[in-house]
Amino acid sequence: MQQDELRPEDSGTQSDADRHRHRARTDAAPPGPGLTGAKAVLTPVVTVLTIGLVFVSVFLAAFHTPKAHRLPIAVAASDRSAALFDVRLQRMTPDAFQVERYRDESAATSAVEHRAAYAAYLDITGSPRLVYAGANGLAVTAVVTQLGHATPGGGHAIKVQDILPLSKGDSRGLSVFYASFGLVLAGFLFGQMTYQLAPRLSFVQRMVSLVIFAVVGGLATSLIAGTVFEAVPGSFLALAGIVTLMAGAVAAGTVLLIRIFGPLGVPLGSIFMLVMGNATSGGVLPPSFLPSWLQPLASVMPAGVGVRAIDGLAYFHHDGVADGVTILSVWVVFCVAAVFSLDRITAGPAIVHVAQRGRLSAASA
Repeated sequence: MQQDELRPEDSGTQSDADRHRHRARTDAAPPGPGLTGAKAVLTPVVTVLTIGLVFVSVFLAAFHTPKAHRLPIAVAASDRSAALFDVRLQRMTPDAFQVERYRDESAATSAVEHRAAYAAYLDITGSPRLVYAGANGLAVTAVVTQLGHATPGGGHAIKVQDILPLSKGDSRGLSVFYASFGLVLAGFLFGQMTYQLAPRLSFVQRMVSLVIFAVVGGLATSLIAGTVFEAVPGSFLALAGIVTLMAGAVAAGTVLLIRIFGPLGVPLGSIFMLVMGNATSGGVLPPSFLPSWLQPLASVMPAGVGVRAIDGLAYFHHDGVADGVTILSVWVVFCVAAVFSLDRITAGPAIVHVAQRGRLSAASA
């Protein structure tokens, strides 16, 4: 007895079902019709102005009159000398600095080298001096070098010494910020363009694209900033690894926002990833100079933890590197897992719907 031949109608139904199953596995809905009428006129205006005004507001709030907020200053001195130094600091700029005592000059100097303090006042031997890290940037240098006037030297010559200067290729201390900003911007644009250019791309294909972008971006940035311009010292591969994670975290975060909110995810990604992230990155000024409501973002946003880790690799004995790798990895894993889960949730009902259509078509035939 011969098996029944596959009828053309069944073949068409099967092809239709396969096609819909493939669509169910993709992670974006087909683009809908464009806006018309008043919405088409006003929506771009409102969206772009909102992003622009948020940018102006956040950056002006952060940098229009930056002030130090309890910058840690290491002190290794006698009790009397340390007390006098603290009193004079508070008279100069109340609440700008916080004195932290250390047992000896070596420990205080190490605190500056590991960015546990921004400067150190040393006066155990009777020859007071102030040491600081120029790698914190010109603005910080201008603030901490003024502390030489607050020293209770009583006529002693106060020596001010930069023990961690900026690299010769980064005379203004902004290269880390520019390098990180470029990849944060690229990460946001990747998240946006991957949906604009390929809205039907499968989850696996989109993640492969993200990995390629992040790795190539990390290697290229490390090559340009570290090797070509010699602006960011440190290990090439370590720098490339941190930048790769930072770019991947921003890209994955933007992809997730667009996956959840659709077109609204683009302005949301611009505000959170670009504006808030770069304003609080610490690339221009350390987070201690930011308003209190912005400071917490520096320790959780990809740009902030990435900049600190890059500075740690370049100058500060790997300060912030472990935290940076951990936090950036969490960003990537969480966002990728969330996108995958959303795809699965969306795919389930779509596959059931296709199967039901197939059964109805077979029954009617």
